Amino acid sequence: MLHVGKEEEERGGMVRPTLSAPAAPPPVQTAVHAALVGLLNLSATPPPGGMEGNATESSSPRPPPTAAPPAPAPGVGLPLQVFFCLALVVVLLMALLGNVVVCLMVYRRSAMRSAINILLASLALADALLAALSMPLALVTVVTTRWVFGDTFCRVSAMLFWLLVVEGSAILLIISVDRFLIIVQKQDRLSPRRAKALVVVSWALAFALAFPLALGHPSLPVAPRAPQCVFGYSPEAAHRGYVVTLTLAFFFVPFAVMLYTFLGILSTLRHNAVRVHSHTDGICLGQASKLGLMSLQRPFQMHIDMGFKTRAFTTILILFSVFTVCWAPFAAYSLLATFSSAFYHKDGFFQTSAWLLWLCYLRPALNPLIYYWQIKKFRDACLDLMPKYFKFLPQLPGHTKRRIQPSAVYVCGEHRSVV
Repeated sequence: MLHVGKEEEERGGMVRPTLSAPAAPPPVQTAVHAALVGLLNLSATPPPGGMEGNATESSSPRPPPTAAPPAPAPGVGLPLQVFFCLALVVVLLMALLGNVVVCLMVYRRSAMRSAINILLASLALADALLAALSMPLALVTVVTTRWVFGDTFCRVSAMLFWLLVVEGSAILLIISVDRFLIIVQKQDRLSPRRAKALVVVSWALAFALAFPLALGHPSLPVAPRAPQCVFGYSPEAAHRGYVVTLTLAFFFVPFAVMLYTFLGILSTLRHNAVRVHSHTDGICLGQASKLGLMSLQRPFQMHIDMGFKTRAFTTILILFSVFTVCWAPFAAYSLLATFSSAFYHKDGFFQTSAWLLWLCYLRPALNPLIYYWQIKKFRDACLDLMPKYFKFLPQLPGHTKRRIQPSAVYVCGEHRSVV
């Protein structure tokens, strides 16, 4: 405030404004006020140890909250991991060694190069390549629980896997149709040259179906959601159409055709067995008179070994059964993973994939054992090929009875025949 002194106005002197400041409080009042403020500050502060932190937080901006740690990679427990590793190693060695021996037997022995054996050698080659090119990748991925080979190799390995799977199914389909033509239609048209041509065509068709995977069409999700690169969930129509086409080619179409041929073969074999047992006289009297057998008091009984008709068919039937058990779950799994997001993203997808892939890889390991058990020529060639100190396989009895052509029918008279 400005106060003008009256005395100075009256004296007529210079008028000089003066500033009046509030009076300073006494020292005692100042000390009491500071003490009260200090007490208030102490009551508002947190317990000891947090003062410096609060001061720092108030003076510096609070850091953003840290992101949650990433979820661990899906995998299997340690006991199952050890089991899958040991099982894959055993299956890999059995499939690789057994199928290589089959290929060598057909290649080195000219007597083994029949039409059916050429087809079996092609099947063995596909199984050996599957064991050599796909199983080691699955084994490494089971151990590490993640795909470590990169995106490009993921596409290439998927192409090779489906190429070899489709080829194996195509060979089984050709063998089944050949058995159907021989036993049911009485047509043995498959020569070694035609068998080689069919092998080339089957490899070409399998390559045409699988090659788009190497180009990234359709794209494949990289593991670790599975022990190897498999189809994942996708809403795209092109992706789903390709998966459906591939599953039809490698399982559903071969399964339907083979099932039809086997039912036809079983019906024919049953009909032929009834005909053989109903003609116990064996040779009609007209033919017996020509042979000088009129003195026979009872009909001559002819015992015919029916095993020659069923032996090769039984081998193919066992191969078909193993094919169905090993590949049917994987076909359903591929379709579910493509069409069902809940199935593909569930927690146990990696473990389910490991079980089904192990079951798939079991088929190439069992096929050589089936050849050795069922086919005497393969068994003898295998024992001759192996060194003496490796001949630990059991000696199975062979079939030595005389074979008769399946389509041979000998007419004795107007209404009589012997098969």
